[in-house]
Amino acid sequence: MMDAPNTKRPRRHDDVTSSIQNPNSLPNFDLIISSLLSSPSLSSSPHSFDQALDRALASASDSVTDQDRLVDRTVELASLLLDSTKRCFRKRASLHNSNSWAFPRELTIKMFSMLDKKSLMQAMACCTMFHKCARDPLCYSHIELINKNVDDGVVRTMIHRAGNKLRFLELGQVASPARSSMPLLTGSCLYPLFDNHSFIGNGLRRVHLYNLISTYGAGLDKILNCSNITDLKIVGLSPSDEIFKSLTTKSCRRVEHLFLEAGGFQYGSIIETGLIDLVTTIPNLTSLTVIGFGVDDNKAHTIIEGSHKLKYMNLSRTSLIKGRFLRDLGHGIKDRPLETIILRDCTSLKEKEVLQFLNSLLAGNLKFIRHIDVSNIRGLVCDGGKRSETPNFPLEKLKEERPNVKLVAEFTSSLSSSERLLRGISYVSSDEEDALIVTGHQFSCVTFHLLL
Repeated sequence: MMDAPNTKRPRRHDDVTSSIQNPNSLPNFDLIISSLLSSPSLSSSPHSFDQALDRALASASDSVTDQDRLVDRTVELASLLLDSTKRCFRKRASLHNSNSWAFPRELTIKMFSMLDKKSLMQAMACCTMFHKCARDPLCYSHIELINKNVDDGVVRTMIHRAGNKLRFLELGQVASPARSSMPLLTGSCLYPLFDNHSFIGNGLRRVHLYNLISTYGAGLDKILNCSNITDLKIVGLSPSDEIFKSLTTKSCRRVEHLFLEAGGFQYGSIIETGLIDLVTTIPNLTSLTVIGFGVDDNKAHTIIEGSHKLKYMNLSRTSLIKGRFLRDLGHGIKDRPLETIILRDCTSLKEKEVLQFLNSLLAGNLKFIRHIDVSNIRGLVCDGGKRSETPNFPLEKLKEERPNVKLVAEFTSSLSSSERLLRGISYVSSDEEDALIVTGHQFSCVTFHLLL
């Protein structure tokens, strides 16, 4: 006759497991914690603690397997104790901050919204009160992640946290992708702007994107559907007409500052009607920067003629502009409010056209002009197809008669190839551009730089 199987006696570590999962089931649990807290500092005698733990394991079981399990449970218990201690610390810190923090919640959120995102994350980790304030959508209304080591997921999370409070969005690596050591963001990080018809992007006012991978496609469509953008800057585009067509067919009608730059040191082929159509659909355009695209003199003339509020125009790095539109500007469309013209590294720009433009200034035309830049790493084209790095401009007379005009002409033939490449990526920094766009800014003298 077979004996009935004996019921195994519960092992000690099974009791410990149950106790860890439900500490309140332990008898005198509060007393155990109090004893640990009131004991002498264990850090001063770690060997004594090691010996005590060895004795406890040995008395619990003779089985090596059981002792290994108990060691694992001890680690788990230590982890739970550490987590509880951290939570207790945060509660105490939150209570302390609530009692001593002098600012109301609304003002705290306003202050947090001015922090960079790294500082905001640090504030969030301080205590529960700061954590709640730092998660408020207003703290993410300005997302500035230029040259930051973040991925698409981080950007999407921040956009979701901002919700319809999102106003400014600046993303990407200013350096070209070839020189950047950090991962590049992609256009997919912009998807939450119009996910599930949430229309997060409707409140956006300013968008600056630098060298995002796959900027075209769905990611760009998300941006272009944000109908309240007034400042749009995209660097690292393909020098084609498609971007202008996309802008024309989308909702960006309130743009005042538009900055588009082709990626790398490229000179785009001639663009067709896209740019012209775009300008005519943006009635409040005051600043236009189109770098590395195929804009010719006819297009430049049409842009100025059709943009009644345009004050700043940057058409750098195009091989098609010869400067004829400058002559037309001085004779045919004198009443435009244009203040700044940037034509850096326009390889076909002619010396005689610039000279005629300066003579027009001396004749009293174009009273709004304050700044013109004709710098060129190869010099200006002169008669016979040769290039000149010492053009004969009437500088002294211009200085006397138009002291509020600044002329910049840097001819840097001595630059190394790497320096020339760097020069081709960004011609006017955002700060410089903002300074030039300021209405009524007066320049005290004519400056003429010849770097030989």
